[in-house]
Amino acid sequence: MSANSSCRLYLITPPRLEPRGFADDLKSALEAGDIACVQLRLKDLPDEAILRAGEILMPIVQGAGAAFILNDRPDLARRLGADGAHIGQEDTPYAEARKALGPDAIIGVTCHDSRHLAIEAAEAGADYVAFGAFYDTGTKIPKTHAEPEILEWWSQMMTVPCVAIGGITPDNAAPLVKAGADFLAVSASVWNHAQGPAGAVRAFMKLFESLG
Repeated sequence: MSANSSCRLYLITPPRLEPRGFADDLKSALEAGDIACVQLRLKDLPDEAILRAGEILMPIVQGAGAAFILNDRPDLARRLGADGAHIGQEDTPYAEARKALGPDAIIGVTCHDSRHLAIEAAEAGADYVAFGAFYDTGTKIPKTHAEPEILEWWSQMMTVPCVAIGGITPDNAAPLVKAGADFLAVSASVWNHAQGPAGAVRAFMKLFESLG
């Protein structure tokens, strides 16, 4: 995942899913446009259930040319052979995650609305930093609210890519793309879209094209 002149999609799985049933939705989303990566985000499940989901979904994601990232759990990402992990401020420290996954893995860090946390993460070696939440989201209760200005500041100051997250839809994403987001992290707006996941991805692609 590298900084791009054009913004790309970063898919996050629904908080609850049945892997084989979800596989069809995932395939349709991946086939509908350019997806940079997919993050498997399953909270409060036994390790074996997360690994099983990863074993089913990872080949689909990687087969489509996208990176497969595990949320919170670098240890499981390593067991699975995933492309990397995404860690929050209360999760495994970055240094531990890097040690577990090695120099070539993708490791991203949640930085909320904090410039200080983002600079710390970038200096430590994070592959991307994530800012948010930019909008209200039903997927999780956001700890912080971020403004598009932080994306603008970051993209002017730093080369490490930034991800915008939190309630992003095709209808409200334009200011974030214009501000300099390298990736938009999206979940409910894709999986619950009226035209299905493929329709949502096509709507984002159309937006990116119009702003490109």
